[in-house]
Amino acid sequence: MFRSYRRWKRNRKINKVKEGDGHQLKPFRFWQPLTRSLFYATIVEENGETHVYAVNVHFFSEDETTQLYRDGTHIATSSLPATFPVPGGVIEVATSDYGMSRMEYVTSEGARQLQPDKRSAEGLRLRFDKRFPKISASIGTCAITILLLSIFLGLPQLLEGLTQIPWVAEHIGTFQSPVTLPNWLNTTLILLSVFAAMERALTLKNHWLIDMETSYWDE
Repeated sequence: MFRSYRRWKRNRKINKVKEGDGHQLKPFRFWQPLTRSLFYATIVEENGETHVYAVNVHFFSEDETTQLYRDGTHIATSSLPATFPVPGGVIEVATSDYGMSRMEYVTSEGARQLQPDKRSAEGLRLRFDKRFPKISASIGTCAITILLLSIFLGLPQLLEGLTQIPWVAEHIGTFQSPVTLPNWLNTTLILLSVFAAMERALTLKNHWLIDMETSYWDE
């Protein structure tokens, strides 16, 4: 049943894919890390030939689409989240409010993450991870800690605020949060959570609980 549902969702996304117009992929520029993501996948096709597929995402675009290229030539476009059929499987793409949340080449044997352009924000973060693995791991751990704190400290306060709405209070009841933080601390926690979410997006890490606000949800 669940397999059929996942297959239906995947086919629904594939049906959104439109044929490309053949234009050439523009190189990644040094001023684009905050507005653009570019990833690559080297795929061996059935005839034995190797081709490089590239997925290009422009953030803040009005149409919220992503583009697929084969050896630098535009072959497909789709709205986000997207599933592009490619030789051997599909490329799945999704974004959140803080960046990329999914960029994988999925086959019957499993899934592997695409490689980011070395000049992109994701590519720079990956290079930092390879050069300073211990510091990188510490940053990742801090991001997880901050997001979990944000959930466990923020949700009770949010729930209390919602139950103060007259209709909710009358028909459901009220809730008293066991945690009440001063405004300055709540603001600090929000700002830290934004940076933590951006860190998770740069490394394409996603967990249903840790990244509750930015999790990848299949539509």
